[in-house]
Amino acid sequence: MNMHSIYKEVLRFRDERNWKQYHEEKDLALSISLEANELLENFQWRSSEEAVAESKQNIKEEMADVLIYLIQMADKMDMDLEKEVLAKLAKNREKYPVK
Repeated sequence: MNMHSIYKEVLRFRDERNWKQYHEEKDLALSISLEANELLENFQWRSSEEAVAESKQNIKEEMADVLIYLIQMADKMDMDLEKEVLAKLAKNREKYPVK
């Protein structure tokens, strides 16, 4: 499945439940932060190796939650997230050239 298909599936899931009406930019940004913190919680007081060994499934699910909210926020703001990622990578290439 490619990213375009994932976007469509996330938005279809949201729309089937009529949740778009509740998704304001502020709330989506807060949700992204909360899910990112839930991801981080898997690593608290453990080495990376321990966290991955003990919590890999939860880590994957929290990463998916972050992406799901990012896709919904991009949709709300009528933003092409893939285009923005590529633009940011180009900017970072200039800022951090390979030596």
